[in-house]
Amino acid sequence: MTKQWVAPSAGGSEVLTFVDVDVPAPGPGEVTITVRAAGMNPADTKHTRAGDPSAYPMAIGYEVAGVLSALGPDTTIASGGGAVGDEVLAFRIAGGWTPSITVLAADVFAKPASLDDAQAANLLLAGTTAADVIRVTRASGRDTVLLHGASGAVGVSVLQQLRLLGTRVIGTSSEGGADTVRRYGGEWVAYGDGLEARVRDLAPHGVDVAIDCVGTDEAVDVSLALVADRDRIVTIAAQARAAAEGFAAVGGAQPESKAFRDSVRQRLIDLAAAGQLEVPVARTFPLADAREAAELLESGHPGGKLALLP
Repeated sequence: MTKQWVAPSAGGSEVLTFVDVDVPAPGPGEVTITVRAAGMNPADTKHTRAGDPSAYPMAIGYEVAGVLSALGPDTTIASGGGAVGDEVLAFRIAGGWTPSITVLAADVFAKPASLDDAQAANLLLAGTTAADVIRVTRASGRDTVLLHGASGAVGVSVLQQLRLLGTRVIGTSSEGGADTVRRYGGEWVAYGDGLEARVRDLAPHGVDVAIDCVGTDEAVDVSLALVADRDRIVTIAAQARAAAEGFAAVGGAQPESKAFRDSVRQRLIDLAAAGQLEVPVARTFPLADAREAAELLESGHPGGKLALLP
């Protein structure tokens, strides 16, 4: 037996409950991980608020880092090999807010030594989302990209991945996020009244791509005003506006996005191992304090990635 955070019914941080669960022995194609850090993402409680009624109780947590404690018969992890005691990270899983979990080996990878556990547990959800929006917009080194929410977790990964392509990125955030945007290669601009004019001043020859990581009407309106080709605008948060206005909205449950995000996991891990993809972690919490941590995450101002430590 172990403990696991679940949502017994629809809701956010207020419904989260720490319950006793069994940890099954791994079968063929499965491994058990002793969790050292569980990643936290806005999707964690977004999905508990809007899940199918049949999905409850819903186990929380899509990514973890830890150590292999058991492997099923004839089983290797996604990056190859695998033995008890190996340090690993895992994504996309369900129920990672726990001290121990049995998951599909196909979702488990060797952890780069360059990342600590909290960083490794927060690498792939944001990183694969960032790679997906770059794919959808076809952003390249020839483009000028407007990135809304550039100081957030997905935005920081977009900045780093586009920097590797040599892409010019104008990144919006509050003044408090300016240093983060600049640190990862973006040109900072404050959101708020007059945003369109400020971006035009920075990019008098135009903006080729807009990537929205915040979902505000301002972000959508400015993107539509500045980018001529709606096929090069994407959001991860304004699905209703995307459907109404005829531009792309991506999510991990979409079959094409899911397949792509799964396919790029090892590449992103390799970038992190090479020091080319950082994961800034703002704060860690004891696993028992997950509800408090989720409240901070839901506030929209966590200041960086959060992790739970069993």
